[in-house]
Amino acid sequence: MFSTRTWGMGDYTHSSARSCRHSFKRMLNNYGIVLDAGSSHTAMFIYKWPADKQNGTGIVSQHSECHAEGGGISSYAGVKGGAARSLEECMEKALKEIPKSRHKLTPVYLGATAGMRLLKITKPKESDEVLKEVGDKLKTYPFSFKGATILSGQEEGAYGWVTVNYLLEKYIKYGFVGQWLSPGRDTVGALDFGGASTQITFVTKQSVENKDNLMKLRLYGQDYQIYTQSFLCYGRDQVLLRLLAHLITTQGSDSSIVHPCYPAGYSHSIKLGSVFDTPCNKRQNPFKPDDDLQIKGTGNYNQCLGNVTHLFSFNNCSYSKCSFDGVFQPNITGDFMAFSAFFYTHSFLQNAAGITIISPAHLEDAARVVCNMSFQEISNKDPDQGNRLKDYCAVSVFVKVLLTKGYGFDNLSFANIFFQKEAGDTSVGWSLGYMLSLSNLMPAEDILLRKSLSSGGWSLVIFLFSILLIMALFFLLRAIRKKDTDNVL
Repeated sequence: MFSTRTWGMGDYTHSSARSCRHSFKRMLNNYGIVLDAGSSHTAMFIYKWPADKQNGTGIVSQHSECHAEGGGISSYAGVKGGAARSLEECMEKALKEIPKSRHKLTPVYLGATAGMRLLKITKPKESDEVLKEVGDKLKTYPFSFKGATILSGQEEGAYGWVTVNYLLEKYIKYGFVGQWLSPGRDTVGALDFGGASTQITFVTKQSVENKDNLMKLRLYGQDYQIYTQSFLCYGRDQVLLRLLAHLITTQGSDSSIVHPCYPAGYSHSIKLGSVFDTPCNKRQNPFKPDDDLQIKGTGNYNQCLGNVTHLFSFNNCSYSKCSFDGVFQPNITGDFMAFSAFFYTHSFLQNAAGITIISPAHLEDAARVVCNMSFQEISNKDPDQGNRLKDYCAVSVFVKVLLTKGYGFDNLSFANIFFQKEAGDTSVGWSLGYMLSLSNLMPAEDILLRKSLSSGGWSLVIFLFSILLIMALFFLLRAIRKKDTDNVL
């Protein structure tokens, strides 16, 4: 059941590793920093691993995270110094949390995703300026700056897949008596839903007809053929803007529209230019960006579904099989972890509708319940969500269409999707996989039978085991003597 089943990082990370680090001696850690410069905001993740296990033991855990105030770095295009300043609070936190003696050894990576990909398309000069600005800012800190770059959609999907399967110990697992073992488990697919794009990545044995979707990885002596596809303009924020543009076009008005996905009783106004200030919306006719657009919610599930479905194209497939927009996709197989906005949408739906979602029908029922709520009703469900409440109907319907009609999850395969924010104590996303790959913490070749304890640690283990064995023999002999005495008496 989605509401109860979660995946953790395995027995080693939560028991054996902590026991080794804290019960025997405190090991010196190495650290790594990844800044996830997303379309809507920037998040900083600090990872750590034992300093004497750098090359290939795979003991990496999340130390902490920090979410920068304001929008993503792409939102500061044309605002000199804005993107750099947005990173200051989190980087100051890193200075305090990472021991000073480890600063120079700590790599810092910044990876920008779909927001910057869109900016690169429309304003390449400003995109380069933003990247240079944040790079120059990060160089001022006493860490080892490794670069600021824009990830491709395929890279974002692949690194997310690496993260998911690393956290679930699908590559290697800590075994008995200090050995690393290959668990021989099937890998798990990754479903990511960000602000400007969405990704699907999974291992497939089928032929990948479009080689742009094919990535071959060798990790821990195992070869993996993965299918990965990123859909730009299909992230949460861009979908909502595309839906507004569609309603403006179909209703033929730049001044006022009715929105079937907004709850009844809700209305507000926005600047017309905010809808079309994105390459995801192409406006043919001239318009006045500063004009106000009045929007009135009607809360109609069926009409919302019809309009959201128009955001996809399910025609014109030149391959044997497509998902949507003419993109090749093999049949989905195995389990999947859905994270980012998938998790938040799923969690809100279950809580607001009171329905445990384990099938496409349940997803539809929950979306219908939420879409038919008035604004007052939905506000009572989670008042802390504020301005995001009005969008849950549209996003829920979009997720339904994307997963079922787009990716092709049916009654059987849908039950294999698990919606999670974290695995163990680590947030799920592309950032961990990115750092692991770039810092050589995931070797291509096998590392089986490598001991995870230092010689001092093993000496202490053997000493404690010997003491326990002697104590056991003492009590056994005592019990035997007592029995013999009782027999004599």
